[in-house]
Amino acid sequence: MTSNETKPEPGDPGPGMADLSGEPEPIKAVPLRRPGRWIAAVLILVLVGLFLYGAATNPAYRWEIYAKYLFDSRIVAGAVVTLELTVLAMAIAVSLGTVLAVMRLSPNPVLRSAAWVYLWIFRGTPVYVQLVFWGLFPSLYTTIVLGVPFGPHLLELDIQHLQAAFTFAVIGLGLNEAAYMAEIVRAGINSVGEGQREASTALGMSWSLTMRRTVLPQAMRVIIPPTGNELIGMLKTTSLVTAIPLSIDLYGRARDISAVNLRPIPLLLASATWYLAITSVLMVGQFYLERYYSRGLSRQLTGKQLQELADAQTIVKAK
Repeated sequence: MTSNETKPEPGDPGPGMADLSGEPEPIKAVPLRRPGRWIAAVLILVLVGLFLYGAATNPAYRWEIYAKYLFDSRIVAGAVVTLELTVLAMAIAVSLGTVLAVMRLSPNPVLRSAAWVYLWIFRGTPVYVQLVFWGLFPSLYTTIVLGVPFGPHLLELDIQHLQAAFTFAVIGLGLNEAAYMAEIVRAGINSVGEGQREASTALGMSWSLTMRRTVLPQAMRVIIPPTGNELIGMLKTTSLVTAIPLSIDLYGRARDISAVNLRPIPLLLASATWYLAITSVLMVGQFYLERYYSRGLSRQLTGKQLQELADAQTIVKAK
């Protein structure tokens, strides 16, 4: 010990130790310095700034054409068609995927086998190939007839007079996505404890009623996050409907305009901006939907709960 250091007196508590009154001295916490974070942040900002400067000064981007066509009526109409394709296809996918997931978990071996074959076909072939097939469907069948052979027809559908491109785009996207939604729903169902099903069976519920009233509502918190991702993926997959062919969607409109003015880059940027804007809205909706179905599962307390807890501790100390 050097002469400059002060030797603690007998009975004098050291740093952080309790004094004679029994109260501990407050410990001064010094945050750990992390210079690597600042260096990484500066480096990223510099790279982003260089990219933005290069893009702004590069005449090949043709930002004036981008601004001209960003809110063009044809581009806006294409964005509306893209939303329609996304919503209708996902409605088919969620409905059919739920049915397929229940079939895969059914005790009936015929239903299980049929669901497995469906998933094997639609997950094993590329979506682009499936859309090309649906585009050629009117060449295979001119009329669809439902009814008894050589008897009355319950339904007779003329394929040639349908809005074939749009209709088959929705069908092709929906049937393909249903195979993936079936696996998502099945994973959500399997996340529910077996005790829940046993309790429902003990109450006299059938297997189908147990699925509808007990299992599926609890499985939603597991199903919702990947379903939101699939919805965003479906929005971008609609750009593949050119295989049908269908050119009234967002990407199809941008491609047709660029084929005339020979400026594909600004038209691609305009369509990408619309895709990003719609995706951002969907991500916000997914966030609130996840929070809704995750109620009661998080340990994080709200501000009101923290205030009530602090008030309760104050009352206990006062006593």
